[in-house]
Amino acid sequence: MKITTKFSTLHEATNQFLYSSLSKSLSSASTTKQLHRIHSIIITLGLEKSSFFSGKLISKYAQFKDPNSSFSVFHQVSPTANVYQWNSIIRALTHNGLFTKALGFYGKMRKLDVLPDKCTFPSVINSCAALVDIEMGQLVHENVLKMGLGADLYIGNALIDMYARFGCMDEALKMFDGMPERDVVSWNSLISGYSANGYWVEALEFYNMSRMEGIMPDSFTVSSVLPACGGLVNVKEGELLHCLVEKIGLHGDVVVSNGLLSMYFKFNRLVEARRIFDEMVVRDTVSWNTLICGYSQMELFKESIELFMLMVNRFKPDLLTITSVLRACGHLRDLEFGKFVHEYMKKGGFQSDVTADNILIDMYAKCGDLLASREVFDRMMCKDSISWNSMINCYIQHLNYDEVLKLATIMKVDMKVDSVTCVMLLSVCTQLADKELGREIHCDIIKLGFDSDVIVNNSMVDMYAKCGLINDSLKVFENMKTHDRVTWNIIIAACVPSGDFTLGLRMINQMRTEGVMPDVATVLGILPMCTFFASKRQGKEIHGCIFRFGFETDVPTGNALIEMYSKCGSLKNSIQVFDRMKVRDVVTWTAMISAYGMYGEGGKALRAFEDMKATGVVPDHVAFVAIIYACSHSGLVEEGLACFDQMQKDYNLEPRIEHYACVVDLLSRSGLITKAEDFINSMPLKPDASIWGSLLSACRSSGNILVAERVAERILEQKSNDTGYYVLASNVYAILGKWDQVRMIRKSIKARGLKKDPGCSWIEIKRRLYVFGTGDKFFEQFEEVNKLLGIISGLMAKEGYVADLRYVLHDVEEDEKRDMLCGHSERLAIAFGLLNTEPGTPLQIMKNLRVCGDCHTVTKYISMIMQREILVRDANRFHLFKDGTCSCGDHW
Repeated sequence: MKITTKFSTLHEATNQFLYSSLSKSLSSASTTKQLHRIHSIIITLGLEKSSFFSGKLISKYAQFKDPNSSFSVFHQVSPTANVYQWNSIIRALTHNGLFTKALGFYGKMRKLDVLPDKCTFPSVINSCAALVDIEMGQLVHENVLKMGLGADLYIGNALIDMYARFGCMDEALKMFDGMPERDVVSWNSLISGYSANGYWVEALEFYNMSRMEGIMPDSFTVSSVLPACGGLVNVKEGELLHCLVEKIGLHGDVVVSNGLLSMYFKFNRLVEARRIFDEMVVRDTVSWNTLICGYSQMELFKESIELFMLMVNRFKPDLLTITSVLRACGHLRDLEFGKFVHEYMKKGGFQSDVTADNILIDMYAKCGDLLASREVFDRMMCKDSISWNSMINCYIQHLNYDEVLKLATIMKVDMKVDSVTCVMLLSVCTQLADKELGREIHCDIIKLGFDSDVIVNNSMVDMYAKCGLINDSLKVFENMKTHDRVTWNIIIAACVPSGDFTLGLRMINQMRTEGVMPDVATVLGILPMCTFFASKRQGKEIHGCIFRFGFETDVPTGNALIEMYSKCGSLKNSIQVFDRMKVRDVVTWTAMISAYGMYGEGGKALRAFEDMKATGVVPDHVAFVAIIYACSHSGLVEEGLACFDQMQKDYNLEPRIEHYACVVDLLSRSGLITKAEDFINSMPLKPDASIWGSLLSACRSSGNILVAERVAERILEQKSNDTGYYVLASNVYAILGKWDQVRMIRKSIKARGLKKDPGCSWIEIKRRLYVFGTGDKFFEQFEEVNKLLGIISGLMAKEGYVADLRYVLHDVEEDEKRDMLCGHSERLAIAFGLLNTEPGTPLQIMKNLRVCGDCHTVTKYISMIMQREILVRDANRFHLFKDGTCSCGDHW
């Protein structure tokens, strides 16, 4: 008996030692070969069906990413009622990403009535989360509760993570709040869920709560909170978190360092981001990707390419890095390096996806290689709407509108057209001014159901307006259910080229009524209307709004204000705006030079021109037009010619036709008719109607009829579409008494469908605008105005005034000619202003055409007789009449 007992004790000790040795060997196995050897020993010893060793083998094969061997071990022990073995295979499958199979085994387990335990559910729940199988996840949660395992910490953590991955943060929070016990994983699961789903505020709130609960954050906590700080651009919280990372020694963790790197790029803190990268002990592909993409997002394209070249010597970049570098090549127009990266992709065996191909199309287009773009597009097996839109955009950039329309036709067949396509096609219609194509696309938009899209509607409003169909533009506008700020800006801006400024002002008031706040674009659309009406009052109101909304530092806004005030008769206000501008560009200086020119302040314009050059601002073509124009209207011939010479000598700017026209105007306006004609004949460019028009206007003013007749013939040869030049020629023939020629020109104007702009003038009195046409007899106080003009005519005659009948360009009797002169629109406006304003107050009159010589003389007399300052803006410039003289010095 004693011997048997001793033998039994020895056997148990031997088994215990054997089990312990095999268990240790299994745990320490570091290669598949070692594992197979131990597995063989277990089979030899007949222990392969042992629940302990079979479970261990299943788990160990799973660690070596060999789920097939895990299956094999499990099948050897099947069928089994041992929950440990079931748990082992479910866990093995989950760890190897075979989530569907893991759930399948869980289902089999339940069918065989094997009761799961607390170790079963975490793996099952993780599989549900990975498959985003909400229905199965809820069912498993119900199973947990039925089995009374709802309070288990590990199961609870897994459920929080599952609901977070489903995006069901309310359920995740409910689970978290119901847990009797929580650890750092519980907090991490919730914080990570909020952060991953973009609930950055909540992620930070729960992180701070965990700190108050005394939870020490780990690397997982930090890597979840860093994106929240970056997403919110919460610099203070981000810096505090960075300090904590340094304090608790997590800076050596590559995931944490990558998170810090990404966060600082979102803060636009390049120096800190680069320092973190440089101090990283270990860098992985994500580190390099984050750095390269960060530089590219901050538009440091050259540097991102240099970093890419450093990276490829150490790590293989992924597709995200490559696409980021391709974008940089596109921005830099670096075709050579773009081709190098594309070739690197091919040689590296990268599987280019749709996004990468779309970026390649865009890169080649920006680099000017349209054929390469099309080659990438044509070889794409799968194209999305972005692919089509990218290719269409390439052709638009290269002005190849025929190919755009061909692609759009194919795209319609493939049903790939989206709202972006519609917007691009509408832009093509705008560029081509093709009304019919625009209407066709409008029909397609309605059929495709994009007519409720605000951006598409905005494009249609813009297209119709720029095609000259303002009524169609308004119809689209009125049919829109919602208007955003862009909609209002487009319709307001559309009123400027259409000339319907009354509609524009009505739209501005409607915009205010609807409570839409203006932006800089709105202001830039409104100010030209004030300029046209010369409505200084309304301009000042808008200037006040500019201050209220904080737009006063915007350079284009300041430039528009300078122009508005100068054209509204307030040079003083233009100068004040200019002086207050801290930043000035070439447009600012040009606007100021032009303003001085309009008021005949040529000397001040020249000083401004010199000041501009002294500040380092380089004059462009428009600046030279402005300065020569200013010299022309002040009789500064030598100075104007010197500026013209500077263009080529000092700035290498080739003079354009408008510069030659200004020089002709400069010479002829100062009476140098012969020199002006010689200059025209020596021009390297063929003179157009604008050149001959400048000379003809001066000939007419100076009375040089011989040259005028010769030049008039030249103008008629030009076949210009500008009615003004024909009218000018007609006027010369009228002065010569050649009425047959006059009638011939008028018939020609009518036959060509051209229209002469009727002369009109306007004046603003007590916030109301009064408009007068030439010969107008149907306006308020006509009788009083006519009577006052008669009285003034008598007073002027006593001062020596004699009507200059040359400015009546009709074949009628002299008495009728005098009456016609009295009916000129500016005289009606001046008389009306005299009747309706306080004596001694200044008047401001606007005229759409050039003031005639006789009206110019009459206005000088009126300023002296009535003791009024009269500011008149005609098509050329401002005239300030005071005490019988004009500021233009008769240079107009």
